[in-house]
Parts: sequence; structure tokens; C-alpha cells
Amino acid sequence: MSSRQRPVLVYDGDCAFCTKCARVLERIGPDAEIVAWQFTDLAELGVTEEQATDAVQWVQIDGTVSSGHEAIAAMLKTAGRIWKIIGRMILLPGISWMAAKVYRLVAENRYRLPGSTPACAPSRGSYGAFQQQEPRTSSSLTSWEDRQSPEQPR
Repeated sequence: MSSRQRPVLVYDGDCAFCTKCARVLERIGPDAEIVAWQFTDLAELGVTEEQATDAVQWVQIDGTVSSGHEAIAAMLKTAGRIWKIIGRMILLPGISWMAAKVYRLVAENRYRLPGSTPACAPSRGSYGAFQQQEPRTSSSLTSWEDRQSPEQPR
């Protein structure tokens, strides 16, 4: 059993847009840890790398996991009064489905948004589906620029 005292919001630290959003979320003061998936033990949280790269994850103290707009709503419900109201509103019938669509639209186009980096950009895979340019693992924390540089002869 985990000894965590607070819930955890897990985001993609390779994405500058995601990182900027995480910094904004920290400023509103949720009662939670906010951490990049690359710097946490995903197995301990009960989250896979695939889940963590696909959407933001919210892990309650009891291990319950929410993703995407539901994760954002859960995090907001731990913040100040107005944020709690907004978090609850996001989950209301009629709003929740739209929030899910908006979250997915932003997530799939984050490389086009201000603050994004080439590490956020998808590439066309087979059958026209978007996929990450290369698999990312928690053991490869080099920057996008380092990965794109040609090898220097020694």
C-alpha cells in the first residue's frame, strides 16, 4: 500500500505545453502533487507509460485513477472554492462529454499550441493514425534537441 498523503496529477514532462499547463495548475493551489511521469514511479501509482503519454492522470490516495478531463476536474475539486465549482461543473451530464471532446482535441493538437515543442508533434503512422515520433521511456530523459542531433565523431 502506498504511503502517499495526497493525490497525484501525472502529466507529460516531455511536452513544454503540458509542462506550462502543469505550472498554471500548481498556481491555483490544488491539494495534490503535480509531477511529470518521467520523474515518478508509474507502477507504484498504478499507471502505465501508455496511459501517461496519452492523457493527464489523476491518482487518488486509494489508487483510483482518472484520465483526461476527469483528471483535471478531480484536481480542480481539491483547489479553492471557485475551482471546486468548476471541477464539479466539468463532470455534469451535458458538459462532461463536451469537456472530453475538448480535452482530446487539445491533446491531439498540443504540438500546434503556444509553448509546444517538436517533442509534442505526432507523425502519421500506418493507416493514417497519429503516433509519437519515437517511443519515450522514463530511462531516456534527453531533450528533443539531443535526440535530433547527429552523432559527433570522437
